[in-house]
Amino acid sequence: MSLTEVIEDDYVIRVHDQPAQLDARAWDALLALQANPTPFMSHAYLAALHASGSAVAGTGWAPLFLTLEAGGELRAATPLYAKDHSYGEYVFDWAWADAYRRHGLAYYPKLLGAVPFTPVPGTRLLARSETWRLRLVRAIGALAEQGKFSSAHVLFGDSQDRQAFEQAGWLMRQGVQFHWTQDTANPMADFTGLLSRLQREKRKKIQQERRRVAESGVTFTTHAGAAIDTLLWDFFYRCYTLTYAAHHSTPYLTRDFFARMAGTMPANWVMFVARREGLPIAASLIAVDMERRAAWGRYWGCTEHVPCLHFEACYYQPLAWCLAQGIERFEGGAQGEHKMARGLLPTPTGSAHWLRDERFAHAVADFLANEGQGIESYVDELRERNPFKST
Repeated sequence: MSLTEVIEDDYVIRVHDQPAQLDARAWDALLALQANPTPFMSHAYLAALHASGSAVAGTGWAPLFLTLEAGGELRAATPLYAKDHSYGEYVFDWAWADAYRRHGLAYYPKLLGAVPFTPVPGTRLLARSETWRLRLVRAIGALAEQGKFSSAHVLFGDSQDRQAFEQAGWLMRQGVQFHWTQDTANPMADFTGLLSRLQREKRKKIQQERRRVAESGVTFTTHAGAAIDTLLWDFFYRCYTLTYAAHHSTPYLTRDFFARMAGTMPANWVMFVARREGLPIAASLIAVDMERRAAWGRYWGCTEHVPCLHFEACYYQPLAWCLAQGIERFEGGAQGEHKMARGLLPTPTGSAHWLRDERFAHAVADFLANEGQGIESYVDELRERNPFKST
């Protein structure tokens, strides 16, 4: 598909069904101007998802990347997909799809603005100004209308994105994740310093969990960037697939995707490998942005069960590394209030939604209002259970 439309003779909207069609330098330069850029919105990451066969039409992710250009320059852009299912999104609308089905209507295909399989908050509407951001929102709506999609959804956008969607009359949905942030006024020097700030029962539980792993004979090695060689990537991918197998599901990402990450974005990855008697038995992978001092927990898996190994591999090793490297934010991924006991605190997230059918739009608006009140109460309750000592 290659749709070009001139709007008011001063800018051009284009829809691209191949991320490779886009100018990578122009895309990344625009991303760098945003308030909350992440490596997951980089051209290399998005292109790898497609080129590796992970996010393609055959897996239910048909790219419709949207760009706005003026004077031969990229002024706004966003990754969009035509979806025929709701897997790999982490903002759940299965009930909406079921309601459509029960009324004899088709919910799929829908239009989705997101980074596939990656529930990381950040800028989704790449724009040179608020004017261009609003134009981009209107262009998404026009594409949804012209493509006769049942609905359009943009997930995990930042506050500027949400403000633009609200101004355009989209429905807003609240969510919550769990993130660790450094106390920049009184920084924690290391993992011991982090533990010292936790309430006694939380601190003791973590110490007990770490002791159990150590007493099982497990040690860890840490590998960053180019030091993650092919053998380590192969072992990690085996662990990654075993995690999905344990849940009777299929991995979203192909081995080729990680090969492309090793080739095009090596500096953005750190791997923690658990070993016993010299042999690897588990691995976890985090993404990092050293310039912005941020890290994101992404994937893990193991070849054998060791009590508490998941917590050590996915939280304690990464947090210790983050503290040693001066990282100021570690995001633990979607869901899981168990993360609070490990020092990650509730953080609001948001998404924007448009539905073509006015009846369903009104029903979903009522649902989101009630859900939003529930989320606010839930977050208030969580904050009352802050694991850190009161100051």
